[in-house]
Amino acid sequence: MLSFWEKDSYYAHTDVIIIGAGLMGLWSALELKKHRPSLSITILERNSTPLGASTRNAGFACFGSLTELLSDEAQMGTQAMLNILEARYKGIQKIKSYFSETTIQYDPCGGYEAIPHSHETAAHLDDHIHYLNQLLSPITNLDKTFTNRSAQMQEIGLKNFDHLVGNVLEAGIHSGKLVNALTKLVIENGVRILYGLEVKEWDSNSNSVQVETQNGITLKANQLISCVNGFTQQLMPSLNIAPARGQIIVTNAFERLPMKGTFHFDEGFYYWRSLGNRILIGGARNLDFEGEETTDLFGTEKIRTHLLHFLREHIVTEESIEIEQYWSGIMGFTPSKKPLTEWVAHNTIAAIACNGMGVALTPVIAENLAKMVTANL
Repeated sequence: MLSFWEKDSYYAHTDVIIIGAGLMGLWSALELKKHRPSLSITILERNSTPLGASTRNAGFACFGSLTELLSDEAQMGTQAMLNILEARYKGIQKIKSYFSETTIQYDPCGGYEAIPHSHETAAHLDDHIHYLNQLLSPITNLDKTFTNRSAQMQEIGLKNFDHLVGNVLEAGIHSGKLVNALTKLVIENGVRILYGLEVKEWDSNSNSVQVETQNGITLKANQLISCVNGFTQQLMPSLNIAPARGQIIVTNAFERLPMKGTFHFDEGFYYWRSLGNRILIGGARNLDFEGEETTDLFGTEKIRTHLLHFLREHIVTEESIEIEQYWSGIMGFTPSKKPLTEWVAHNTIAAIACNGMGVALTPVIAENLAKMVTANL
């Protein structure tokens, strides 16, 4: 039984309820307040901290490697690929405009992609680099976003790769500090966040939306926004969002680590970075697509061991490489790899499926979402 005070404050009828206090939910709340400061907004988070991918990712502020962008272009067309890339680029710039590099440990270290001879881009790599640089120049205002760095592979700290492409705009970021800073800003703007409330079901009628939580508490609002990404199927199965587990390991500390920066391989399925004097690496879900299409956070020894062996094969060091820490995050993917913002009822909308690029995309997706929601209130 709730007290009068609880009903009249924490659980009072609100203009907007947002499910999920990760990056998508937080940016959405901030944009809604920006558009209409008078809105009352409550965010519901089922965990003590966001548990999808927002604070369980690999800490990359990236917009796509060369082979990934070319693959996306082949799948969805040039203009659609560029539209998503521009949104990612603008999202990173927006993050930097809100928070100092120190606050979120933004590290403009640059990035690299390793490419084997067997990949279809290898035979004409410089042509592909030139082609993408021309396409990206109006977005990045750079003549050379990508460069051929194959000759510097050894000094960069890599071995047993055939080609290496540099990307001057790639960066590292502290995911936990980003979410902390964004949470603080959202609360300062008058948004209420209730942790430990898992949504069991929701119901939309002509006047409002009612949300039932697992612990029996009922909340009502004029609008409902779902921002649970890879967990969407549990609440809105009609949207056909596939969960995708990203497994990550962190190595022991090195006395000397020549490798610095962010790195990709195999069209972005492998990603690693320097983390102080350690290495963080994640991915390899393409070893078992079916098994990794899950919301189970425990991960598998198979992929962790594979990632460790990958590092031992490709990192220049005479020191031992061992796993010191590991975790998993849950991403959400659409069949088209395009982000999804969609009404599922006349007062219920979902903003989801950043397809592994949530850090960069959520700030921009939230802008469009806020316009759609405020126009409907």
